[in-house]
Amino acid sequence: MTTAPFSASAPAPARGPARATTLGQMILAASERHTGAALRFKRDGAWTDLGFAELTTHARAIARGLIALGIRPGDRVALLCSTRPEWTLIDCGALVAGTTVVPIYQTNSPEECGYVLAHSGARAVFCEDDEQLAKISAVRDDCPELEHVIPIGELAALCERGATIDPAVIDEIQAAVAPDDIATIIYTSGTTGPPKGCMASHANFLAVLDMYEGLVPLGEEPVIFMFLPLAHSLARVVQMFAIDMGATLAFWQGDPKRILDDVVEARPTHFPSVPRVFEKIHSKATSTAEEAGAVKRALFGWALATGARVREAERAGRRPGALLRGRHALADRLVLAKIRALFGGELRLAMTGAAPIARDILEFLDACGVIVLEGYGMSETCAAATLNTLDAVRFGTVGQPLPGTELAIAGDGEILMRGPHVFTGYYRDPEATDATFTDGWLRSGDLGEVDEHGFVRITGRKKDLIITSSGKNIAPANIEAALRESRWISQAVVYGDNRPYLVALITLDPEEVPALAAKAGCEPDIATMTGHPGVRAEIQAAVDEANARFARIEQIKRFALLGRDLSLGDGDLTPTLKVKRNVVAERHSREFERLYES
Repeated sequence: MTTAPFSASAPAPARGPARATTLGQMILAASERHTGAALRFKRDGAWTDLGFAELTTHARAIARGLIALGIRPGDRVALLCSTRPEWTLIDCGALVAGTTVVPIYQTNSPEECGYVLAHSGARAVFCEDDEQLAKISAVRDDCPELEHVIPIGELAALCERGATIDPAVIDEIQAAVAPDDIATIIYTSGTTGPPKGCMASHANFLAVLDMYEGLVPLGEEPVIFMFLPLAHSLARVVQMFAIDMGATLAFWQGDPKRILDDVVEARPTHFPSVPRVFEKIHSKATSTAEEAGAVKRALFGWALATGARVREAERAGRRPGALLRGRHALADRLVLAKIRALFGGELRLAMTGAAPIARDILEFLDACGVIVLEGYGMSETCAAATLNTLDAVRFGTVGQPLPGTELAIAGDGEILMRGPHVFTGYYRDPEATDATFTDGWLRSGDLGEVDEHGFVRITGRKKDLIITSSGKNIAPANIEAALRESRWISQAVVYGDNRPYLVALITLDPEEVPALAAKAGCEPDIATMTGHPGVRAEIQAAVDEANARFARIEQIKRFALLGRDLSLGDGDLTPTLKVKRNVVAERHSREFERLYES
């Protein structure tokens, strides 16, 4: 494989003299380096803080409990749990015990859980509740190396059992753990086929923390909102970054329908998220303005335009004039501050990745004073590769390579990467490991291009490319992101391989169904309203608006409306809310076929 002329990299960050060399060491040192709240969560209706000293105490106690069970350094310990403070405590405890942590998505089926447990050879698994325990019970006979199933509700009993272990054993274990030892095996959520276990070493993770340290400013008393699945590499990096830097992790309450309410209550300063949440906030803000009447709609548009002018001046290094500053103060008081209040009112910056986000949404939020930094990474790179920063941001790109990251574009447009954050390989799968490297470069499977300033733009995924019957290669992700900007649309799946034109399967946003039904003049029943002429007219208008951004060959010619939304529970989405394209195409093949019938 030959690379194109472009290749970019930034110098690796310098490490401090006392830098921990393993995650376990970093966790144990946190209580010496930081004060204040490490974790913040709601219990019995009130917010509760757990300090860094308590975090370290809990981690040591859990580690001693595992040792008392006979778990040894290098053993695999699985964690089947949703994002909650106990997840972080167990993760820290297992790392302090020198084990390799194997996260499992709590949305996985029993068979998927069994596959990860058996493939990884996990000796112990922590389970969140009876639902997760039942999954393990159903597949335990297929997991011969699994010895211990530990309910999270019995953590106290585990720690009590570990009280018999000499505390000095922990320090002896940590002294023996090497930076290149495997800290975690993260199984890809996978849109097709069985998941692969990405082996990430302690050195991989610490390299990523060093990369982000100088680029993501935290300021005083940072609070990072945590709702992303901790079984995913991005959330895991955020968690470790917070512990390393002394930030507070504020956990959601676990109800997807209340996530925006949780954000307001937690009042985070930093908000890592997937694009879908920002799309929902954008939809909520714009739909409120649309329904407020002509005068307030005009005010809303004026305020956004004013905010955009101020941000443009600031980025150019100019101080806005007195008149613009006065207009902006008024716009902020009447409109923009209310948008920021949807994030709790204290937000300094947000970050997003995992899927494309429309530039219009980023510019909308930026005009309101909410800067969302788009980045790019993979499980194979510990979720890190490129990032926009406050000092260097270009909407529509995923930023520049992180310090220490080498990035090149292959002759066919594929993004290639090298660096200290690139994973060790796939667990028990040397063939897949060999296939993903070429001449020392990690093959990402993503297509991209780089501008003259080193900003990277993702143009598609190789395996998702649609090749029409005329031979045109089309990446569907950006078209789908444009369709999701509509307040009425929740998901869109573009289809058209070996076909003369593109079509789309579209789902309605359940939260907007009442408003859509009222506008279309029908009953608000998502299962029946998809065939209503008024509903189809509204969706057609949204499709037309999205189509206007693309060349004719990339436009959606016909669409079908599905009588339900795509969901995690039905297996349509990955835990990071990406569509399982092949699953949807197979399940709804008849709907797609009808779109090509005359």
